[in-house]
Amino acid sequence: MAEDLFNKLKTDLFLIAGPCVIENSDMIMNLADKINNICQSLNITYVFKASFDKANRTSISSYRGPGLEEGLTILEKVKKDFDLPILTDIHECEQIKPVADVCDIIQIPAFLCRQTDLLVESGKTNKIINVKKAQFLLGSDMIHPVKKVESTGNKKIMLTERGSLFGYGDLVVDFRNIIEMKKFDYPVIMDVTHSTQKPGGLGGKSGGNREYAEYLAVAAAAVGVRGFFFETHQTPDLALSDGPNMITPEELENILKKIKKIADV
Repeated sequence: MAEDLFNKLKTDLFLIAGPCVIENSDMIMNLADKINNICQSLNITYVFKASFDKANRTSISSYRGPGLEEGLTILEKVKKDFDLPILTDIHECEQIKPVADVCDIIQIPAFLCRQTDLLVESGKTNKIINVKKAQFLLGSDMIHPVKKVESTGNKKIMLTERGSLFGYGDLVVDFRNIIEMKKFDYPVIMDVTHSTQKPGGLGGKSGGNREYAEYLAVAAAAVGVRGFFFETHQTPDLALSDGPNMITPEELENILKKIKKIADV
């Protein structure tokens, strides 16, 4: 099944989307339903994403999520009820096996993309591994995380651009990084909403400029990206994590229509 999904993601226009973190079961099911309907109407392959634990929040007091057990129970319900592939991120090797039992794609967070044990042990699951490019790395340097996963015999790898540090507390997208990562012959994903972040920009939490999302998405489509990552929330200003850079399902639909026109060309 992992092989079939990976082959599909290598050729199709696809979307990875959901809220930054699981807040409760009802919000997860509602968002999955809305986004799934949008993708079906546009004929876009959809992968549902949400985190059970945000271990890299800025402040010790920030909401992290429901935890591994409850979070995976909710993600498994999404998978069964909507017949959707599931992506979630891990932060420790102990999380890999339980996550692999439920999810189709294991995501390595950007800050951890050089963690050898995390990459190797994830690769051994034979699941699809999505490695997010660190904000401090060149696209060409992502060959090293790729080689670590490949060392396990697993070549179901995806790479995600999510912006580069630009001074303190700001990110910029250098589209040369996408071009360099495409040379590895693996799917390259544009993480649109995280690229609008201002890390730590609101004191104890990250800020962002979600109004830039449309422009970054269209530019990525123009350089040949066919995988897009949007963190989505029905009421972003009330979200418990990453609200300033998340978008609503309605905004997502409008952006996807523009992306699809470019991809079809």
